[in-house]
Amino acid sequence: MQTKNNHLVIMAGGVGSRFWPMSNEDRPKQFLDILGKGRTLIQLTLDRFAELIPIENVWVVTGERYADITREQLPEIPESNILLEPCRRNTAPCICYVSWKIKKLNPMANIVVTPADHYVEDIKSFKEAVGEAMEFTAETDAIVTLGVKPTHPETGYGYIKADLAFSSSRKKHVFRVDGFKEKPDLKTAEAYISEPNYLWNSGIFVWSVSTIVNAFRVYQPTMSKGFEALAKVFGTAEERKAINAFYEKCESISVDYAIMENAEEVFVRPIDVGWSDLGTWGSLLKQSPHDDHGNALIGKDVAVFDTQNCIIHTTENKRVVVQGLDGYIVAEKDGVLMICKLSEEQRIKLFH
Repeated sequence: MQTKNNHLVIMAGGVGSRFWPMSNEDRPKQFLDILGKGRTLIQLTLDRFAELIPIENVWVVTGERYADITREQLPEIPESNILLEPCRRNTAPCICYVSWKIKKLNPMANIVVTPADHYVEDIKSFKEAVGEAMEFTAETDAIVTLGVKPTHPETGYGYIKADLAFSSSRKKHVFRVDGFKEKPDLKTAEAYISEPNYLWNSGIFVWSVSTIVNAFRVYQPTMSKGFEALAKVFGTAEERKAINAFYEKCESISVDYAIMENAEEVFVRPIDVGWSDLGTWGSLLKQSPHDDHGNALIGKDVAVFDTQNCIIHTTENKRVVVQGLDGYIVAEKDGVLMICKLSEEQRIKLFH
């Protein structure tokens, strides 16, 4: 249920172009309708939290170059809630900045932080998990992260080691975190998923504003003091200039390293909701509807024959016919047609 203290922070500063030719630095994947649903990934992210967060309490942190497209795609969000980063400094500075902004407005705020470019299939269960996590952080000084039940030995995700022996006395589905693990090699990932207490790290966090601000004060004092000092200009004409000057001085560090691996009261809410960070064409294939031959066809006019295990993504008004392929990416955008083996997609970056 929505409350006036619930806030949502959408991190949308990524410039990844792994979905080339669909995406590039001027049009990263969070602003694209990658799934062919008529809504971009950042719009779908906002949709997921509609019943939990009042629209006036939604914040977006993104790069200066994406200011216009953010306003265009999320016109319902107050313009003052769109915070612009002058340069990329990973997730800790952006979270510290928006946390101090929120604290100045509402010291009782309860915040969920999410990337803008993830996919969730089971929205109902996801909302239940987020709601439970927010109830927990509203009552405690804890930090909660959402941990995804693994479906395969993924080497592209970090992992959370959870203590599943005992749940929190306040919430039966919330457990203490024993540790965070780096992205593993395949052998290590296989060992992790053989144990029920290892979860994928989703990068979705829940905390009260007082908890996260205090954590920054303890574990990132220089960064925290800088943004705290700037709070006096928040909401004024001087804010943008002051933030731009300070931001460049911030260490480029993720919130995982800056806070999560240091904090003591860290818990995890396990989820099994069909989650993906949609980091590759292969992950998009797994999350998209398939035909009887394992093909994901995203486009207005696509026909396939003797073709299997392919993802075909064409959003232009062109007839596309594919015959005789197995395990390929076929993608077209802005006059560029790419045909590449799914097993070789890491080489795509060599061609753009």
